[in-house]
Amino acid sequence: MTETIEASRPALPGEDPETLRRYYRDMVLVRRFEERAAQGYTQAKIGGYCHLNLGEEATVVGLLAAMRPTDYLFTNYREHGYALAKGIEPGRVMAELYGRTTGTSKGWGGSMHLFDVPSRLLGGYGIVGGQLPLAVGAALAVDYRRDDDVVVCQMGDGTTNIGAFHESLNLAALWRLPVVFVVINNNLGMGTTVERSSAEPELFRRAAAYRMPGERVDGTDLLAVRDTARRLIDQAREEGTPALLETVSHRLKGHSVVDPAKYRSETEIAAARAADPLIRFRAELVAAGVVDDDGADALEQSAAEEVDAAVAFAEASPHPEPSSLFDHTYATPVRGEDRRLPADPLF
Repeated sequence: MTETIEASRPALPGEDPETLRRYYRDMVLVRRFEERAAQGYTQAKIGGYCHLNLGEEATVVGLLAAMRPTDYLFTNYREHGYALAKGIEPGRVMAELYGRTTGTSKGWGGSMHLFDVPSRLLGGYGIVGGQLPLAVGAALAVDYRRDDDVVVCQMGDGTTNIGAFHESLNLAALWRLPVVFVVINNNLGMGTTVERSSAEPELFRRAAAYRMPGERVDGTDLLAVRDTARRLIDQAREEGTPALLETVSHRLKGHSVVDPAKYRSETEIAAARAADPLIRFRAELVAAGVVDDDGADALEQSAAEEVDAAVAFAEASPHPEPSSLFDHTYATPVRGEDRRLPADPLF
């Protein structure tokens, strides 16, 4: 078993400049999208719950850069950025948050239940850890069909303390399934620190109990995330070896849009802002001559305009008709299905 406390990455000179600029724009796209999602939520244009990837953009983009387009992705409810990085049009993602028919789940899923079969994003799960057994099932299907795909299963640090986590890792290791579990450790399970909730706060070490590789990486370093994830994904693809990857970053806002995060001290807030992955990556690209300040500003403006267009698309899209409430309850017709609306008579 391999254990790495902090995975390193190569220097920028070995990287393709155009790819680096695309990474930066993708990070900015996630940031601006999430900012507009927060605005829409406070304006009551977005209902339900809403959890943002603010501060985790390097992990989001780096992880998806390590995957093939045909690889499957399961996520928790903090998934907007992953949907964008998986290639889903921002307008469709925003429309889903707005509850419109042009959304990825036709407006019925909302923020926590993004789902898109063509891009192989299979959720978006509101139940903590609900995605883990399903990801293992998908990996079993991949293995059974002898496909060349890998399943990536993202989760928060709090998920590592529930039974489904251990059951899923155990089965994946027993059956040697092509699945990589990714723990996004932003140091807080809702409002509780990892140290106060986990007897082993270095979460990647839990892989040792299942004899699978476990590694930890700086989640604010996009290239470190990409390179480490790619190595583990390639190993899962080629050898059928599951793995556990822990990325460590900061959550710039509360657990959800409405969480004021008063459990964090001013010092902790300052540390999170100082580790902002966008500021870090932009400075790195400018210092390496990959882009100058004007070029970086242009990339940021382009991303902001794309998000503006996504919001306009969502606001102009129609709401679902009440009569369509049960249209997608089941994937195929079910005999005797009850399609009564709440006000309809029983007989």
